[in-house]
Amino acid sequence: MLKLKYKQFFLLPGLIVLVAIIIFPLLFTIRVSFSSWDVVKPGLDWYGGKNWGRLFEDMRFWESLTRLSLMAIGSVLIQYLLGFGLALLVWRDIILKRFIRVLFLVPMMTTPVIMSVIWRTILHESLGPANDIIQMLGFEPLSWLSTGPMAMVSVILVEVWQWTPFMFLLLLAGLLSLPREPYMAAAIDGAGPFRTFFSVTFPLMAPISIGAILIRLIEASKLMETVYVLTSGGPGTATETSSYYIYIRGLRDYQIGYAASLSLAYLVIMIISLTIIAKVLTRKIARD
Repeated sequence: MLKLKYKQFFLLPGLIVLVAIIIFPLLFTIRVSFSSWDVVKPGLDWYGGKNWGRLFEDMRFWESLTRLSLMAIGSVLIQYLLGFGLALLVWRDIILKRFIRVLFLVPMMTTPVIMSVIWRTILHESLGPANDIIQMLGFEPLSWLSTGPMAMVSVILVEVWQWTPFMFLLLLAGLLSLPREPYMAAAIDGAGPFRTFFSVTFPLMAPISIGAILIRLIEASKLMETVYVLTSGGPGTATETSSYYIYIRGLRDYQIGYAASLSLAYLVIMIISLTIIAKVLTRKIARD
């Protein structure tokens, strides 16, 4: 009994931190979502479910959620393909293998805001080196940040450049931990490189791949810094994500009550979506 009490005592600091940084802010946000807190009427007056009713009619929020889904899924899939390819390359014995591993991690070690500023300079239509290189190759310069489709492509490009190293690191760790026996059996059976990859490497890497994809989807669903610095949600609302829209409503328009409702709806949607994706992928592995 005494040992049990000591164990509970040592759990107390962690419990206090959990309440302080997660539970209390969540409960407070729920309370704020039922208030009309704005620049005119600050405070926690009772506003009922009017914020939630407004949310379901706010097409700008749902459109931003659709754009976020496209950018998150698209960027993560590209990151996975590139990361897997780079991990396979470094997994083999090549020249300067250790140097290349460190070099691949440089983008990930730089803060997203600084990277976005650098890329905004690179993609500048008249002064940036990206269009200079394109013109040297004989092509017309591109409107990287001034047209909707290209602005979305630019955001995805910056996300892929910065976070592919993270995917590379996870997948390389998975490759280095794979058992050697299946490869010896494949070699005895006369399997070539492609058959070995699709019959041995890829199935063995499936659990690690799913974990890496889910981790990046969780992070990509919070896409904010890149959009804020690179495009400010523009042109128009072409690259406006849910996080950026909530920022506009809460910290620009100072509609705190409505922004709290948007935040909670966004949180619930992300939890449900990522849970469904995780279950679908894990069931796929179980069947295979």
